[in-house]
Amino acid sequence: MLDEVEGWLARRSWSAADRPLEQLLAAKRAAGDRGTVSVVLPALDEEATVGGIVGAIRRDLMAPAAPLVDELIVIDSGSRDGTARVAAAAGARVVLRDTILPRLPAVPGKGDVLWRSLLVARGEIVCFVDADLREFDSRFVSGIVGPLLTEPAVQLVKAMYERPLETGGETLPAGGGRVTELVARPLLNLHWPRLAGFVQPLGGEYAARRSLLERLPFPVGYGVELGMLIDALGLVGLDALAQVDVGVRHHRHQDTAALGRMAAAIYRTAQLRLSRGPLVRPRLTQFTRSPDGFTPHTHPVDTEERPPMGSIREYVALRAA
Repeated sequence: MLDEVEGWLARRSWSAADRPLEQLLAAKRAAGDRGTVSVVLPALDEEATVGGIVGAIRRDLMAPAAPLVDELIVIDSGSRDGTARVAAAAGARVVLRDTILPRLPAVPGKGDVLWRSLLVARGEIVCFVDADLREFDSRFVSGIVGPLLTEPAVQLVKAMYERPLETGGETLPAGGGRVTELVARPLLNLHWPRLAGFVQPLGGEYAARRSLLERLPFPVGYGVELGMLIDALGLVGLDALAQVDVGVRHHRHQDTAALGRMAAAIYRTAQLRLSRGPLVRPRLTQFTRSPDGFTPHTHPVDTEERPPMGSIREYVALRAA
């Protein structure tokens, strides 16, 4: 198994610099309709950062001289700040989550937003980017789209990057990704060792062919990235998966309690795929100290998954049209 992972790393791990933009544009022209690219940003209260991301993508990858990206969509999942206004002003198409497939009421969670986005994005290559990134570099898009344009066998590409922990005015190099290191990486190494070569298995920046995405179930919450990686391995095999180094990722960090809830959702996603059975207790109890002692707070763990989009009648009708 170790030899397989090392071989995969040699064949399917690249740097964004390996494919200059001119090469990608030539490959996109040659691909025709199969090379159309949609970029989707799921967003909830990201007024401070979403405009910079949208502006960079439009400037670097949607200008007449460099038309790599065909459409840029921000899916607003109920922001209470100016996220929608800022994103539209920067040049994105803004779609409200609750207007997509209204017969199925939306549930809180990033995975539900990504799943619904397949109904409004038109590209045959769909690229997801988190909306909380700071100091955004457009290589986060061009880097992960590149292998899908130049390598016909590749179906899904994850971004890999250094992830410093920036808190309290201090920076700890490579200190971010705590849930990855404490939960996701051990789970993958122990149960899905063929996926052990992924540097950022939970990263929110990845691109995939629509033909794969429409066959995947989507956990509605934080487990979506892990579930997608595991399920894609089963559907298309390891050599159809790849990763690209795009540099350094700067973003907002969650507090420890939020990380605990993320970890529980990710563990649940893994547990379901291991046993295909229900959780014994799909809740997580955490504690805060009060004057009277420790106070428990119990949160539900995401247990719902959306079915493959290819099974949704509205999607089938839309694609047929």
